[in-house]
Amino acid sequence: MNSKQVIHKKIPDNPGVYIFRDYRRRPLYIGRATSLRTRVKSYADADLIVTRGPRLVDMVTKAKSITWQINETVLEAILLESALIKRYQPPYNVDERDDKSSQYVIITDEEWPRVFLARARDLDHAKKEGIMPYKIKRSFGPFLHSAVIKEALVILRKLFPFKDKKSFDPRHDAFYRALGRSPDSQDESAHERYMKTIKYLILFFEGKKKLLRKQLHNQMKDCAAAREFEEADRAKRLIYALDHINDISLMKRERTETPGDFRIEAYDVAHLSGAEAVGAMTVSCRGGFMNSEYRKFKLSKNVNDDNAGLREILSRRLNHPEWAFPDLIVVDGNEVQMKSAEAVLAARRMAIPVVAVTKDDRHKASRLIGHPDLIKTYKDEIIALNAEVHRFAITFHRGRLRKNLL
Repeated sequence: MNSKQVIHKKIPDNPGVYIFRDYRRRPLYIGRATSLRTRVKSYADADLIVTRGPRLVDMVTKAKSITWQINETVLEAILLESALIKRYQPPYNVDERDDKSSQYVIITDEEWPRVFLARARDLDHAKKEGIMPYKIKRSFGPFLHSAVIKEALVILRKLFPFKDKKSFDPRHDAFYRALGRSPDSQDESAHERYMKTIKYLILFFEGKKKLLRKQLHNQMKDCAAAREFEEADRAKRLIYALDHINDISLMKRERTETPGDFRIEAYDVAHLSGAEAVGAMTVSCRGGFMNSEYRKFKLSKNVNDDNAGLREILSRRLNHPEWAFPDLIVVDGNEVQMKSAEAVLAARRMAIPVVAVTKDDRHKASRLIGHPDLIKTYKDEIIALNAEVHRFAITFHRGRLRKNLL
């Protein structure tokens, strides 16, 4: 498809899922959006190769048509996107990195089923080794963006109070019961109510919202006829909640992950002649620092080698696929540091671009090395984030020194 074909499409301004298809109408790529119109038309932007990379540029050139499905909420779009990707396995959605870092929603087959997230690679390992610690009733996924599905489960738990992975801990479960996020298992009818809750949650994950609403209406009428007014009121409140899902948090997260918002991560090492060696990672998105995403690393060896420290930090960071992966990595140094970072990424078959920031005698950025297009587009953000990670690393290092001195 060319940009004119995309721009002239009459696409609705609603949440939903869109599908790029080839000449046989087979799905090439499946995505979701808060606004289908805004997201799909972004694929016609002149700087698509910078914002989304050559892989999706190639996908757009091969696509012959676009179809979409409207959803009432972003939450439903997230679940539909995952179900369609699992069903069709579109070639431009699937790669080894995503498959290993993706998450599944697990519903256990227990007297009181638990609901929680599990990483795909952990599930695969447990199945291969025969050490699965629980029996699975149902699983949904894969979900490629762990932060998004975590946020979605927070919303769903308000609608369908469920027991989570740590519910065997009485104090943990009591805390969530007090918040109305876990079922009260004290009275005789509690288990029957909870199994209905799990059934309704499964229907929601299956995208059967109309059927779920119908079953709740029937339950409400039956309970009212039997003068079980408390149960009828519960069903009525859940119907209302389904029709008024508050997924503002998902909309905000969706906006921070739209095409063109490269997540950028910067790394730096700090030590005193090898003593108290530490590392730091800072993150920016849409030109703003994401302080909640910052990470600190105590290095395993006190060595006077910034390059070795960088390799250790990056390796340890990449061991956390539950953290959103960056679109660009910034390192402090020159070609040597850039090549070291690229070697760590290559060993994991991860094609993330790297930019190095070289400093002058006054420790100011004097030269940026790496991808010219990315440097041109994100120069100010790269420099600012490099300075921020240096500040963050030095602060952490000085804190460690003071602690040991005391």
